[in-house]
Amino acid sequence: MAKLSLKEIDPAFTEALDKESAEEMTAAYLQKMYHLLYRMFAENKTSLLINLHGIDTSGKDGTISHIFSGANPQGVNVYSFKQPSEEELRHDFLWRCHIRCPEAGTTAIFNRSYYEEVTTVKVHPKKLLTEHLPLNDINQKDFFEKRYVQINNFEKMLVENGTTVVKIFLHISKAEQKRRLRERLRDSTKNWKFSKSDVKERKHWGSYMKAFDQMLAATNTSHAPWHIIPADKKWYRNYLTSQIIVDRLSEMHLKFPKLKKTKNVKISG
Repeated sequence: MAKLSLKEIDPAFTEALDKESAEEMTAAYLQKMYHLLYRMFAENKTSLLINLHGIDTSGKDGTISHIFSGANPQGVNVYSFKQPSEEELRHDFLWRCHIRCPEAGTTAIFNRSYYEEVTTVKVHPKKLLTEHLPLNDINQKDFFEKRYVQINNFEKMLVENGTTVVKIFLHISKAEQKRRLRERLRDSTKNWKFSKSDVKERKHWGSYMKAFDQMLAATNTSHAPWHIIPADKKWYRNYLTSQIIVDRLSEMHLKFPKLKKTKNVKISG
């Protein structure tokens, strides 16, 4: 797979599309998405995992709301992975996400995931001390390289068992993050989204960008490739996300199950 780098992608890129045209195409994609997800639910053989990642304020919640507007809620589940519980910390780092992976016919959307364990934890390695790991393992130079391999193997296992894995990285600029943080402070309807920790983490912007690049390069595989979305413009983010999901669903060749031949079936009344 080609090596990915955030440095090579402009967060404000829009393909020279205008907002109105993009929103028209987005609406068409959402309609297709609805029918494809409904067909997958009816077929009940395969599943879809949408893994969203990105720095604070990159638009994960907004993207999830957008995807839901093109899906039947009956077959879609959203899981937001925040600070691990003590039970989760006593298991391997993939465990809490594995048990939330989609069952046949359904879609799971991960708002953050096991990728926090090779990004946020890499920026703040002291977090490893809470994970009940042998100190000898933590101190090994290839600790995170081993985790990359474990993630790749885990996703390959999911794919081989019928789950299509769509990984989307929402890429915003530092200037756009600042604007969104200020908006959360000014807009009373968005105050609840504001967290002092977001401002604190912003000081580590350079370290996060480096960790993201290393993660993207190491886990961009043929069975579960990354899609980097320029996300400064929300309307373009929604357009491109819709397109990617529809394209991946189309590749699954979903079919409605055929009714088995039945004899002497009578419907009374």
